[in-house]
Amino acid sequence: MEPSRGHDSRRVTHYQRNIHRPLLMSIPEAEQYIRRFVVSYPVPAPNYPEPDYDSVVEAWFDTMDDLNALYFCENFLKIVDPDHENFIDLNTFGRIISEEEVVVG
Repeated sequence: MEPSRGHDSRRVTHYQRNIHRPLLMSIPEAEQYIRRFVVSYPVPAPNYPEPDYDSVVEAWFDTMDDLNALYFCENFLKIVDPDHENFIDLNTFGRIISEEEVVVG
């Protein structure tokens, strides 16, 4: 996630971990439909450029129907989705729906 304009990455990380994530996990559909939920935060890496994003979020679902059931349920649309604007620049935010292809491991 690219940082929200006017917010530093520490604030975004704090908000994501301590406010938004518990909000997401408070709706019953999150437990029902999310199989795996991973948030990766950048770490200092000498000789590499500064990251463009504050985090990468992976939400895993067993089926496309499960993904849609969460993202289009009333609880998500009324409780969780409106909170995104509090820590994400929605003008630059991106989302991809993908299928994993394991190359090694």
